[in-house]
Amino acid sequence: MGRLHDQMERDLELKNYSPKTRSAYLASVRSFALYFHRSPNELGDQEIREYLHYLLTDKKVSQSAVSQAYSGLKFFYETTLKRDWDGFRIPRVKMRKRLPVVLSQQEVQALFSVIRNLKHRAILMMIYSAGLRLSEVAHLKVSDIDSQRMMIRVEQGKGDKDRYTLLAKRALGILRDYWREYHPKDWLFPGDSKERPISSRSIQKIFGRALSEAGIKKPATVHTLRHSFATHLLEVGTDLYHIQHLLGHKSPKTTTIYLHVSQRDLARVISPIDRWEEIGKLT
Repeated sequence: MGRLHDQMERDLELKNYSPKTRSAYLASVRSFALYFHRSPNELGDQEIREYLHYLLTDKKVSQSAVSQAYSGLKFFYETTLKRDWDGFRIPRVKMRKRLPVVLSQQEVQALFSVIRNLKHRAILMMIYSAGLRLSEVAHLKVSDIDSQRMMIRVEQGKGDKDRYTLLAKRALGILRDYWREYHPKDWLFPGDSKERPISSRSIQKIFGRALSEAGIKKPATVHTLRHSFATHLLEVGTDLYHIQHLLGHKSPKTTTIYLHVSQRDLARVISPIDRWEEIGKLT
């Protein structure tokens, strides 16, 4: 792509997209150009439709990957080339709505009970107790922990937005034990090198081992701890507004998904089959 690549990269930087998003969008346009062996400046709506259809039906990539390619191409044509994307009338792939996997509080307790390593326990406990994303816990610094206000400062979370979330008393106790043993200086959870934070892959391995040792069969991931945090808050009566801001969701619509997995209201509903005994007493 050459000049167009550099121009698009500058446009993405000016729009303040995250490095991860910039990389993904640039890769999408580069793959599109390679598929046709032509400059994307020479291609239009017919080729875009063909390419997206190829991703979905031939390459069989995930719907989220197709959606990301769509967004990358849209940015390139709309912002960098200043073409009328709406004029292309290219439909975006419809995403399936899937409910998140949630662990019960008993399962979360079982998970922590099998973790012997103090650093590993502190990492996963911070994710669950504060509703952190994987990248957010990995990039926490010692200075982000405000024990006076019992808050955690999440710097440059998703969407490059800072926010504060809860510092639980139990989590603070674990952190103090961890600090006495490991004495972290800058990064709260450094990797093999103290100058770098722990990798996301390392945290995923820690969680996977704990899940297996706890005998939990649900298809859970590290992100499941964040889903569980939100769901458990909702079940004890925390309103969606506060949960939204603790999680750092831009839109309240994103947070409402936890209404579908919470037992708060469903627990009050009794199945008709469980009323048979009552009916028998009346007859």
